[in-house]
Amino acid sequence: MPSSNVRIIVNGLVQGVGFRYYVYRQARSLGLTGYARNLPSGQVEVVACGEKGLIDELIKAVRNGPRFASVAEVYLEEINPVEKYKDFNIR
Repeated sequence: MPSSNVRIIVNGLVQGVGFRYYVYRQARSLGLTGYARNLPSGQVEVVACGEKGLIDELIKAVRNGPRFASVAEVYLEEINPVEKYKDFNIR
């Protein structure tokens, strides 16, 4: 499978509702590396690296979000990360 690296910016009610932990659990279960972090703008940034098909599964999960989140928009960008990630973390 081809590998991919993607940066995902999530808008909506995504801070203070367990969104990063939800993404963390999803990404770890898929064997992806990268991170999820809150941005000062109220958005959540996710960087995910791994097989393209698995990243597509993560993107579907991000669009749904956890129970108390409300995802309004998801922006995707293919990236070439400067850093190599050993696992998936919350920042």
